[in-house]
Amino acid sequence: MRNYRHIQLEPLTPAIGAEVSGVDLAAGMSDDVLDEIYSALIDHHVIFMKGQAITVGDHLKFAESFGDPEPPHPIYPHHPECRQVVVLHTGPHNPPDTDGWHTDVTFRKTPPFASILWAKQIPSIGGDTLWTSLVSAYESLPQGIQSEIEELSAVHDMGDFRNDFAVGESDGERVTEAHQRFGSAIHPLVQTHPVSGKKFVFANEGFTQHIVGLKASDSSQLLSLLYHHINQPEHQVRFRWSQGAIAMWDNRCTWHYATADYLPNERIMHRITVMNDGRL
Repeated sequence: MRNYRHIQLEPLTPAIGAEVSGVDLAAGMSDDVLDEIYSALIDHHVIFMKGQAITVGDHLKFAESFGDPEPPHPIYPHHPECRQVVVLHTGPHNPPDTDGWHTDVTFRKTPPFASILWAKQIPSIGGDTLWTSLVSAYESLPQGIQSEIEELSAVHDMGDFRNDFAVGESDGERVTEAHQRFGSAIHPLVQTHPVSGKKFVFANEGFTQHIVGLKASDSSQLLSLLYHHINQPEHQVRFRWSQGAIAMWDNRCTWHYATADYLPNERIMHRITVMNDGRL
């Protein structure tokens, strides 16, 4: 266990997740504190900081401490004061659409490093978010399967985002245009974390479509086996949101799933995605 001098850290499960206390994002943080928050993120894959009364500017400054914020999102709306802050306002008239296991936008050649999500308004019950460690999942695979997938790659495309372009369409033209716009990517099925040096499985139900070199049936069978293994509670942490809580996760080696069980109540979350790991 790493020794932290400037923050208090409470691991939430053996595999993933930790709560960080003793920090105030609105007051600003020293480099020493930011270094330890980064270390906690690497060690635990997702970290939580409760009771953060921050402004949009505080959120952006914190994100910039770790890398370059993502430009305005191509689908979700942004905050009027800051184009890098995505506003996820869901409710009965705008149902949530992230209730599926995924790693963000793996259809890009270089998916983002991390996301920082802040709870502006939460429902009185429901609306938890879950994360899964892809490191824990890989390490617990039988050695034979580890060897089988070690040299494989998989095709990722826009996956679930098809729904944003296909609903109400009859000829598929908008879907074709979206595929051309967002493209596809091929990623190794097993990757090594650039900081921790640990191996992890890099495939997800939302965007991974096909394992290169396999027939469709064999690809589907192997992906289903991996997803079933990854989706075990032993690899997961479940977080119950409170007003002002922040979650920051390493998008490279995690899945996440936002439960959609709070309708007709509303939820408002602010998210900044950090494109690159500026502390490498």
